[in-house]
Amino acid sequence: MSTIYLDTIIKSDIQTVFDLARDIDLHQKSTFKTGEKAIAGRTSGLIELGETVTWKAKHLGVVQTFTTKIISMKKPHHFTDVMLKGVFKSMKHQHIFRQKGKNTIMTDIFEFQSPLGIIGKIFNTIYLKNYMKKFLLERNQLIKETAENNEKSTRKNGIKRERSERQNGQY
Repeated sequence: MSTIYLDTIIKSDIQTVFDLARDIDLHQKSTFKTGEKAIAGRTSGLIELGETVTWKAKHLGVVQTFTTKIISMKKPHHFTDVMLKGVFKSMKHQHIFRQKGKNTIMTDIFEFQSPLGIIGKIFNTIYLKNYMKKFLLERNQLIKETAENNEKSTRKNGIKRERSERQNGQY
């Protein structure tokens, strides 16, 4: 079993980050390099507890399908998905969110086991663990950029509204 731990600090509120991490459409944008598409189960919007999603993508030169299910969720603090069908022998991804001041710390704990016994373990050590880490980092970067741009946009709109209200004598 291999485990990847990642912490991403995001300048945004916990609810926004939590929702972006569950957003099927945003996930598809983050995986454009592999052409990942949701093809069954929840195929757009925010995935919820008990729901499944089946993905189709090209990883390592092979088109694959992969089905996951959300097995636990406590909004906006965590959710966990597990693989039901796919190329791994097993896979569990915990998404944990903590508010710290004006930032949210998003933690990924991604556990997986490669198939094919000792050959799978060797492949995992040489290549797959780094491949999966890079995959998660790219996804997290898009979540971070989207959340922080949304935060800036909200602040700008608040400032514009305040100026407008002052100019119209509403303040």
